[in-house]
Amino acid sequence: MRILHHRVFFAVLAAVLTAGVMGVTPAWAVNRELVELQTQVQQLSDQVTTLKQSLDERMGVLKNLMDQNTDSINKVTSAISNMQATLQKEQSDTSNHVDQLSGQLQALNDSLDELKARLGKVTKQLEDLQAAQQNLAAQQNQQAQQQQQQLAVPPPDVLYNNALRDHNGGNVDLAKQEFSDYVKNYPNTDLAGNAYFYLAEMDFRAGNYPQAIKGYDQVLQSFPDGSKAASAELKKGFALIESGQKDAGITALRHVVQRYPRSNEALQAKDRLRKLGVATTASSGRRGE
Repeated sequence: MRILHHRVFFAVLAAVLTAGVMGVTPAWAVNRELVELQTQVQQLSDQVTTLKQSLDERMGVLKNLMDQNTDSINKVTSAISNMQATLQKEQSDTSNHVDQLSGQLQALNDSLDELKARLGKVTKQLEDLQAAQQNLAAQQNQQAQQQQQQLAVPPPDVLYNNALRDHNGGNVDLAKQEFSDYVKNYPNTDLAGNAYFYLAEMDFRAGNYPQAIKGYDQVLQSFPDGSKAASAELKKGFALIESGQKDAGITALRHVVQRYPRSNEALQAKDRLRKLGVATTASSGRRGE
């Protein structure tokens, strides 16, 4: 702007000088024109100054705005950079934390599996211990019951005599219970065979022939040389015939005649065979009653 002002001034000055030299215009006219030109120059100068001030002010405002915008941009850029750094750090920390949590979770799962295995072993041991305790308790209970029964059961000779007395006296139910107690508590005595025989006799008299046959067989199998062996085989033959097994009964009776030929049981067997209309076979030799 200052260069423009100088150029206008020099142009006006040149025009005035030129007019004076040439002598075309009078002096008063030149002065008047000069004054007018100076006035115009001054006005132009004032306008230029005003314009320059306005332009400087606007440039200042624009520069200020640009500076503010620059600061804002720098701040935003710095904030974005900080935010990115923070996000990257948080992502890194999160990733590390996730890895750490995954490791801890795997360790917990391993510990849980180990605890389950230990719990299974402890449970198995507890079950075995409970089973052993139950077996021990059952054994102790059984032993206690046996002891109580032994304490409650009379001696063998007393029990047998009581049972025989009740049997001969017609007290069948009591005799059956007493003979059953005898074979249960004293199964290996000599009188046990007699007790089995009397039990079979009571079944025979009650018409329970299959059960009577089992009782007679018990005597013959467990006590083949006992005093009731001949009677047991004789009565077994009778029970077989009564139950419809005639051939088996005849075989049993012939065996009595053959094994015990001079015994009273052999005579009864022959008599029954004679009534059945079948032959008898006797052999020598005798077994004691």
